Amino acid sequence: RALAKNPKLLLCDEPTGALDYITGKSILKLLQDTCREKGVTVIVITHNSALAPMADKVIKVKNGRVDKLLLNEKPTPVEYIEW
Repeated sequence: RALAKNPKLLLCDEPTGALDYITGKSILKLLQDTCREKGVTVIVITHNSALAPMADKVIKVKNGRVDKLLLNEKPTPVEYIEW
């Protein structure tokens, strides 16, 4: 539903949290493809650090503060990420 109105920004809080592995992976692929193909900014909030390689930018938060900011020039396609 969030994609129906062609937003410029998607804020996804634990988008795979209550999903099985295969469905979670398909949701992440949809988000990654939407970002690449439609130029939508996608912000994913997750506790799953294994997803970090798929991102262009990773902001790690510790004790309520930005701990690290990592730029990834070659994000990994979701298909190659395992968790």
